[in-house]
Amino acid sequence: MRAFLERAFPEQRIFLRSDTDTKFIRLGAGTQAVAWSVSALFVGWAIIATAILLMDSIGSGSLRDQAERERGLYEERLAALSAERDLRAEEAAAAQERFNAALAQISEMQSALLDSEDHRKELETGIEVIQTTLRRTMKERDTAREAAEIAAARLDGAVEDAVRGTDPDTDVTLDYLTAALHGAAEERDTMALIAAEAKAHAEELDLERRLLEERNDRIFTQLEDAVSVSLEPLDGIFKSAGLSADSILKTVRRGYSGQGGPLTPLTFSTKGEAPDADSLRANGILTQLDRMNLYRIALQKTPFALPVKSAFRFTSGFGMRWGRMHNGTDFASSHGTPIHATADGVVIHADWLSGYGRLVKIQHEFGIETRYAHMSKIRVKVGQRVSRGDRIGDMGNTGRSTGTHLHYEVRIGGKPVNPMTYIKAARDVF
Repeated sequence: MRAFLERAFPEQRIFLRSDTDTKFIRLGAGTQAVAWSVSALFVGWAIIATAILLMDSIGSGSLRDQAERERGLYEERLAALSAERDLRAEEAAAAQERFNAALAQISEMQSALLDSEDHRKELETGIEVIQTTLRRTMKERDTAREAAEIAAARLDGAVEDAVRGTDPDTDVTLDYLTAALHGAAEERDTMALIAAEAKAHAEELDLERRLLEERNDRIFTQLEDAVSVSLEPLDGIFKSAGLSADSILKTVRRGYSGQGGPLTPLTFSTKGEAPDADSLRANGILTQLDRMNLYRIALQKTPFALPVKSAFRFTSGFGMRWGRMHNGTDFASSHGTPIHATADGVVIHADWLSGYGRLVKIQHEFGIETRYAHMSKIRVKVGQRVSRGDRIGDMGNTGRSTGTHLHYEVRIGGKPVNPMTYIKAARDVF
């Protein structure tokens, strides 16, 4: 080994010369081998460390690029969702306008139907009066005809007596009978003319009544179709939200009769007569309109609306998140964005609450409660009644929150449910 080292690393001397003296340092084979080994190790370590640093730099750059790409895709997806949400909101507003227009048209058609029903009753009464007059006229005509026949018979007898010369007052009697006969004939002709005019008028009224019945039938059909088309999505909105429509309507009806004015049922005959078909159809339509009116009230009392009307994005949904249950849906937007009540109700909490930060709780009908958390400012007080769409606060970042957003909850009987169930149900209908 020593011989190999001496051949590979022959002895080296390093001379150090000064003005008065010369010295040298002897570098043996072992010393040179150690120096070369240390230098080789240092260079190798430097190469490896540099490679590792370069690889880390390249890898981190790729990760940043990938994160940027994912962030861009996420922002594009959020923008698409926001655009879709705005489109659905516009469609909902247009559908609401169409529904209001249809309801106004139904009210107009209902008023026209009631007017037509009154006119039809007036026509029936007029026809009955004309028929009574016609019967009386025909009876008087028959009486006049009989009187004319009797007068004619008397006249014939008087003529025979005059021919025989047995009646001294024949001329007087003959004149009297002739005058009576002419009077009876004129009265008969007059009665016949009146009867013909009354019959023609009755036929005109009957034709008008049939046309009115056909028009009423068309109005009934249009009303029935309009009510059916309007009620079907209303039935579906509660079914989609997992609520019993019949139970909710019963609850609403207990506090609101839903009748009076244009929704008052048509009264039937007080003479014990069976109701006619038009009355039954009209009452059926009024019953459906009453149901629609109850639906309208129930919709105002159920949280189907969005709590944020300005531009926003969904940042977290209902369900498990980071190993914990997330009981609501998060809406992110700028600081101070208005927050609105999603249904009619009473404020039962308006203050700070632990991780919720500034929190508003609203108690609605049917055992439903909504919560609005992390507000920057609360604009309502406990006990205050609010309507759907009222501004109750501003979006903020209070409580246990990582950024400005609204945490929105819906609870039924104290148990949290997915708020998107109600929002999607309303969006699918409107």
